[in-house]
Amino acid sequence: MLDEARLTLLKQMAHGLAAEFGPSCEVVIHDLTVEDLEHTVVHIENGQVTGRSLGGGPSHAVLDLLREGAKAPEDHLAYLTRTPDGKILKSTTLYIGNADGVPEAVFAINYDISALLTVETALKSLTGPREESGREPERITRSVSDLLDDLLEESVALVGKPVALMDREDKVRAVRFLSDSGALLITKSGDKIANYFGISKYTLYSYLDDNKSKEAVQ
Repeated sequence: MLDEARLTLLKQMAHGLAAEFGPSCEVVIHDLTVEDLEHTVVHIENGQVTGRSLGGGPSHAVLDLLREGAKAPEDHLAYLTRTPDGKILKSTTLYIGNADGVPEAVFAINYDISALLTVETALKSLTGPREESGREPERITRSVSDLLDDLLEESVALVGKPVALMDREDKVRAVRFLSDSGALLITKSGDKIANYFGISKYTLYSYLDDNKSKEAVQ
């Protein structure tokens, strides 16, 4: 177990950060010295951001660290992550080492920027030029799985808000874009698209049927 004085200090820092940045800021402390590495979370502030709680398991960053057995790993700062329900987070992972540099704890910060991204999109529509002078370079995909990931991201960009904030009409619009882009031709894409938008496959195909009905009326 972590030294009590060190854990107390980390908890104090976590509480201060959460109070400073409000309920959208989750702070998690992982104890890497526990015997059961499936239950590393020893303290959490604003766990509603990711849905985690005390006694929860490690994140991908923690799992990678444990798998590699890295000594004195570099902190991972200000990177983007996504929750299963579609929230976009700005995350930072700090590795807390002992005197020899061996990691004993992870201090993780996850800030939900989903609403901020929506505001940013709205502001760009008011302040940006009518026509963009350039485009983002298209990413070269290595597999159809990568291609589907790219199309999903493009569908979210088209709607202009994170999946967690989309209503039914937004999701119908995104699904129509994916259909028109040929995403549904990719093997087992229906399952992945349905999971991505938090809907059933039945609902996914009902969205497509809705679009066909509207086109027929027009």
